[in-house]
Amino acid sequence: MAQFTVNSQRFDPYKNFKFRVKWDGKYVAGISKVGGLKKTTEVVSHREGGDPSSSRKSPGRTEFEAITLERGVTHDQDFEKWANKVWNFGSGLGAEVSLKDFRKDITIELYNEAGQLVIAYNIYRCWVSEFSAMPELDANANAVAIQSIKLENEGWERDYAVSEPSEPTYEEPA
Repeated sequence: MAQFTVNSQRFDPYKNFKFRVKWDGKYVAGISKVGGLKKTTEVVSHREGGDPSSSRKSPGRTEFEAITLERGVTHDQDFEKWANKVWNFGSGLGAEVSLKDFRKDITIELYNEAGQLVIAYNIYRCWVSEFSAMPELDANANAVAIQSIKLENEGWERDYAVSEPSEPTYEEPA
């Protein structure tokens, strides 16, 4: 088990606006929003015949919720290419799904205000269950066009090799 070091100078929690997402060994361009990581474990209730009228509880199956990634529409095709590996219209009978590589492991990294990596999570065996290529278009709006993918996954864990950094300090010139 990894040793944790505590930065006794840090009082504030980390902010949610500095992050990066990585898959296939490279960072994905322009991601502006990442859905939260959530897992739920079912409760199995049981009772023994000689027990009073109360139940015992134990953990059952654990489910990991899908994660949504959003970014502005650009010429980058990473979202669309991955979504097409799950189902590619017009690719021919028996070739609609790329069984070899439609799943990917991804990493979500959180950075502090100084741009130092502070927390990372590895998400395993992800695949695209929803792809929104274009949002609703509105000539009267003044907004960025956003595309999104919804990633089903089979679990995630924190990367404990990422330790809390020593935060930089500003030194005034003499």
